[in-house]
Amino acid sequence: MAQTTARPGQTRDPNPVWRWIDERLGLHDLAYPVPAHANSVLYTLGGITLFGIIVLIATGVYLTQFYHPAPTEARQSVEYIITTARLGDFFRSLHFWMANLVMITLLLHALRVFVTGAYRAPRELNWIVGVGLFGVFMGLVFTGTVLKWDQEGWEALQHNEEIGKLLGGAGTWFTPEFTVSTPILQRLFIAHVAILPLLLLSLVVAHFFLIKHHGVASLPGHEEGRAPGHTDAKDAIEHEGYVPFTNHLLHIAGWGLLLTALASLLALLVSAPLGAVIDPGEEKTKPLWMFLPLYPFEDWIGIKALLWLPIAGFAGLAAVPFIDRFSSSSLRTRWVFVAAAVVVIAALVSLSIYAQVSTPGQHVPGMVGG
Repeated sequence: MAQTTARPGQTRDPNPVWRWIDERLGLHDLAYPVPAHANSVLYTLGGITLFGIIVLIATGVYLTQFYHPAPTEARQSVEYIITTARLGDFFRSLHFWMANLVMITLLLHALRVFVTGAYRAPRELNWIVGVGLFGVFMGLVFTGTVLKWDQEGWEALQHNEEIGKLLGGAGTWFTPEFTVSTPILQRLFIAHVAILPLLLLSLVVAHFFLIKHHGVASLPGHEEGRAPGHTDAKDAIEHEGYVPFTNHLLHIAGWGLLLTALASLLALLVSAPLGAVIDPGEEKTKPLWMFLPLYPFEDWIGIKALLWLPIAGFAGLAAVPFIDRFSSSSLRTRWVFVAAAVVVIAALVSLSIYAQVSTPGQHVPGMVGG
């Protein structure tokens, strides 16, 4: 009778069920080494963000069972979720608060990568993929806002259509003129539940493949003087020790569950907002906090600010690895670069505060009486 033998250097797992699964899926391959610092909170932010995205997908699937994307039915279906669907208000609120928390962890993750210089060669493409992830998630937040089909959602859609007109023929998809057979709200619903999630998950796969390929970046400045032929990740493992990636996943899961618990607590204490019934008159609302820095520019230079400033911002972010030509990722070496980022962040926070205390203005031409 043939016997199954353990691989060289592999301890035979005493659990026959786990052994059967592992032999077929090769899960033991996930136990590859990563630098010990990978288990610090700052280096698990990316994984925590992914955990939150999984919760968003799960709660989103539940909410789609009750949501009706027709303009005449959308708001009523949201009200049905809140008042009638089993645990509907909780899952809607969990979806809302998790989206806010994921945006925070995503921004903190990007900030950590920037400050530690983890975007430097050979990881430039992974930084660009991360910028794409940020853009797609912003798109998900925007389309989710429209789907509420309250005053805020309706005004967001008017801005969406105006930006589409600025793009000319390239922006037709963002306007009702694209087709008369399907309302634009329904097309944005499809974008929110299918197109953008598919793009997001594709970028996530690429992001984690590149992390696996290049390894977890070393601590700032520790890439200097590494042995010939060694990567900074391999040197980090040799100098500080390592943990199995499976252990790293457990740390991510622990923090992810804590994030979910926080979102659940917020959902129990504060229900996700649903604004007033649509009144196509003067603008009455302001965007969510992640879009607020753009609001003053819309006051100052008009709707075109919502098109050209994000384009310039994302182009600037994508260019970061190619602008940083410092000899080391050390904070001491790159302090000017980091200081410039602090100034930019302070400016964005100041713009958000200014936008929050300002009076809503009229930005969309012809909106009154529309």
